[in-house]
Amino acid sequence: MVVFVVLVCIGISTEGGVVFVVFEFKNHVIIVINLEEIKMSSFKLEGVFPALVTPFKKDESIDEEAFRALIQRVLPDVNGIVPCGTTGEFVYLDFDEMKKLYDIAIDELKGDKFVIAGTGACSTKHAIELVKYAKDAGANAALVVSPYFVNPSDKGEYEHFYQIAKQTNFPIIMYNIPQCTGAPLPRRVIEDLAGIDNIIGLKDSSGDLTYNLEVLEKVRDKINVVIGHDEVVLPALAAGCKGMILASAQVFPEIWQEVFLAVKNKDLDKARELQMKVQKLARIFCRYGGAVPVKAALRMMGFKVGTARRPIREGGVILHEDREEIRVELEKLGKLEQKISDYKLPDAAVTFRFKDIGLSETDVKSKGLLTATGEAGKGAEHVHVDLVSGSKSSPVGMAFATQLTHIRHGHEALTTILEPNLTVRPSTLIVPAVALKNLRQANMIYGPTQSAVAKVIVDNIEQGVIPQKVITDYLMMIKIYVPPNALDRQKLYENNYEAVDKALKTAFESFSGGD
Repeated sequence: MVVFVVLVCIGISTEGGVVFVVFEFKNHVIIVINLEEIKMSSFKLEGVFPALVTPFKKDESIDEEAFRALIQRVLPDVNGIVPCGTTGEFVYLDFDEMKKLYDIAIDELKGDKFVIAGTGACSTKHAIELVKYAKDAGANAALVVSPYFVNPSDKGEYEHFYQIAKQTNFPIIMYNIPQCTGAPLPRRVIEDLAGIDNIIGLKDSSGDLTYNLEVLEKVRDKINVVIGHDEVVLPALAAGCKGMILASAQVFPEIWQEVFLAVKNKDLDKARELQMKVQKLARIFCRYGGAVPVKAALRMMGFKVGTARRPIREGGVILHEDREEIRVELEKLGKLEQKISDYKLPDAAVTFRFKDIGLSETDVKSKGLLTATGEAGKGAEHVHVDLVSGSKSSPVGMAFATQLTHIRHGHEALTTILEPNLTVRPSTLIVPAVALKNLRQANMIYGPTQSAVAKVIVDNIEQGVIPQKVITDYLMMIKIYVPPNALDRQKLYENNYEAVDKALKTAFESFSGGD
């Protein structure tokens, strides 16, 4: 038998910030339902939440259209979003701007996923104002940072969160980020606050796993702890954190979702592989202040987010080299399309290939000069080298000096060093055969390439391939052909080592020591 019960609403009342709906049943039974308790019980701090940047126009006003576009971009791969957090530059926003961002976020999600409103403020009074607004606007929870600038005592910290929780009756997530607030949120304070019904979680952005584990030991059965430091997501999840609120989760949210699910499914090998895949970007984002490098990455990906609001300026936070590192890592992840390379290998005989560094075919064919080629790898990390060696009094000596004193733009020669202030012997110049057009390409030549060439020369001396006479009396010049779109430093190191090793063994296999 199916029984239908008809309830008639006879009134709505508010008491202490709590909303009640009163129903009448059969003219005499009154049922009171606390809607706030229902709402709070529906929110679960678990999964992947991007700490969104705040897009600005050139006049530093909020770019609403860009903010909406960013939200829509991340939605398929996240469990909710966090506007007005540290990455959202909340300290440079006024309250009206923060409220506007809450409204936009709530409107875009339309209740399908969670909105955690960043409600950071120095004073308890101001934090309460923001939390109440977020609650009334329809957010699901509030992220409340510990008081900053003037740090209160432990009792003051406790009272701050206690008053916010009691006066708003809204899900509160404590936020520990000592690198910005100047002091960690004390573990004992967290433990005491975890007993309050509507304090439901903690975001730990310290990056301190010792602290994180201590907190988990004490409160994991009372509240959910999520990690806020991109570099240590895997160990934090493995230790018991229930999710993450990350700046990088708006750049590659799908990867963090895979990490989260892999740990949940106890597939730590997969989770480890994914964490390592994004570790360099995670490190850059964390160590250069979140908003600036993340906005740089998003702009590279074609998203209109503007720059940081003053007084923050990108030039003072990340260098050109850092931007190129971001670009390289985004290309590795497939977030940016690799530029088509015009890289071409030489097709002339090896005796013709040193003209650009001051050695004619006649010079190369002269008695005593050694030449060889070598190559290794494939694709963007394919390496081809041309090697020429001769005594200091041979044409190689003059060419060597010319390359050091007459710099060729894009083909700047580099002395091979094993470590700072320790040059390799025989003295060796590395000459980029493909013009270097940006800092990323220069980093590839003047990083893994230099290191590999130095190491392989030393190894060949130890193996007896390079004779003792050569060490003191000879010079070497190595032209390195590396594709402009090379991405993988480790592969480039390995391929340079292999290619130069082949060239050295070929050049010196029949060495007679003559000039």
